[in-house]
Amino acid sequence: MTRVIGVRFRTAGKIYFFAPGALHIKKGQNVIVETARGVEYGHVVMGEKDVEDEKVVQPLKSVIRIATKEDDAIEEKNRKKEKEAFKICQKKIEKHNLEMKLIDAEYTFDNNKVLFYFTADGRIDFRELVKDLASVFKTRIELRQIGVRDETKILGGVGICGRALCCHTYLSEFIPVSIKMAKEQNLSLNPSKISGTCGRLMCCLKNEEENYKYLNSKLPGVGDHVTTDDGLRGEVSSVNVLRQRVKVIVHLENDEKEVREYRADQLKFRPRRKRDKEKMNAKEEQELKKLEALEKKEGKSKLDDN
Repeated sequence: MTRVIGVRFRTAGKIYFFAPGALHIKKGQNVIVETARGVEYGHVVMGEKDVEDEKVVQPLKSVIRIATKEDDAIEEKNRKKEKEAFKICQKKIEKHNLEMKLIDAEYTFDNNKVLFYFTADGRIDFRELVKDLASVFKTRIELRQIGVRDETKILGGVGICGRALCCHTYLSEFIPVSIKMAKEQNLSLNPSKISGTCGRLMCCLKNEEENYKYLNSKLPGVGDHVTTDDGLRGEVSSVNVLRQRVKVIVHLENDEKEVREYRADQLKFRPRRKRDKEKMNAKEEQELKKLEALEKKEGKSKLDDN
């Protein structure tokens, strides 16, 4: 087991492990640590804890010190400098007529580097821009191209649910999301209804996938033939996954039919068959394929490098 603390460097950012050493560090404190980018100021989101050795990336770096009031002041000053750096970089981008969208500017705590995050449709030759920025800031410059998920994580916003976006508020890392998850939850496969603000599949599709998979395993599918506990046979017309209720068109005497509702445990049926592909128009089907391709292309977050 290894003694560690968990540190974040941005809101809802990835949690990194550091060794507390001889320091007694509590959750909620701020610390100064050395990272791959240089000396950084981070917020402790997980107090001292023993974790399994295989979960720790070695060599584990130690905390330099618990942040002082002077460190807090430097951090606040850096945040103000970042706003000015953003404006300057934006003007330089316009000057060089580059087709890129600036998203954020970030100083390392020791001012050893200024990072500029941007999005663009393709590769950008920003060598002249970097030289121009270096002459202004007199420090190392890094321009990093990020994806639309990272852009949304930085900028934030409100989802169709009316709440602040998950990726901006609490989601540390992006999780793989697939069309299959939407199918499992019987959601419409209309791309506009299962896409988030970033234009990719909504991260929250993952939240209830396991529950729906379990509940669906106990239900027949629409169109399946079932036998009820009162001896009737019929065809499933609809299912309510959360309530575990099924509406069945049952065959009565004299060739009459009637829709009746049953609990899932009142029915006998073969294991759930694969759902038929939802009918979509050509435009929706094309958009769905495009969305699936973008999902695979997105890759890992470009914000995580500490």
